[in-house]
Amino acid sequence: MKIFNSVKPRIKVVDEKRSLVNKKVVVVKSLGLGTYIQVDSLTQSGGVVEIIWKSTLRGIKKEKKEISNCLILGIGGGTVSKIIGKLWPIANQVGVDNDPVMIEFGRKYLGLDDKRIVTVVDDAGKYIIGEVRKGKKYDLVLVDLYVGYDIPHYFTTEKFVNSVKKITSKNGIIIFNRLYFDEKRKDAVKFGKKLEIVFPRVKYVYPEANVMFVCNI
Repeated sequence: MKIFNSVKPRIKVVDEKRSLVNKKVVVVKSLGLGTYIQVDSLTQSGGVVEIIWKSTLRGIKKEKKEISNCLILGIGGGTVSKIIGKLWPIANQVGVDNDPVMIEFGRKYLGLDDKRIVTVVDDAGKYIIGEVRKGKKYDLVLVDLYVGYDIPHYFTTEKFVNSVKKITSKNGIIIFNRLYFDEKRKDAVKFGKKLEIVFPRVKYVYPEANVMFVCNI
């Protein structure tokens, strides 16, 4: 989960580890935001991420009361999983991330609960292809596939978007999280236009320096 920090509070480094995916993953703690995970000074899980996703998903809760299962592409340290667990306690959750270090730190520092969610270390694109072949459907799909400040190109393509659509149930919801500041704003706008071609309704939600594209099937 990726949020740009416009204000940098005084922080203490709790842990750090090299990663083949994100190069260096750092766990930090601050008085105001608690413990969170960063890559290149960009918050991935915990801290302000929880605030942003909580406000967005509470809005979804008003629209979609019941969710049986949820897929989180880019589970990171598991912040969103905790929110889903509180809003939809009986929902089955699957979280996919290609960086085992993020999941490790999530379990160690952010309370990522393996009883609540099935975590899968895999490339999201490959995982989606497998789910399409199985005919799997999810009521809620959350897509947050940044590596640092960037999204691998495939995850911005219409092919990937359509694959995600195929695994979403009728009347289901997909949320794509994108950075929305400086040069990232132009890319986000272009991606939003692409989504409007694929989905019948796309709602733009603007938390902090991000935009959430809420797509209805």
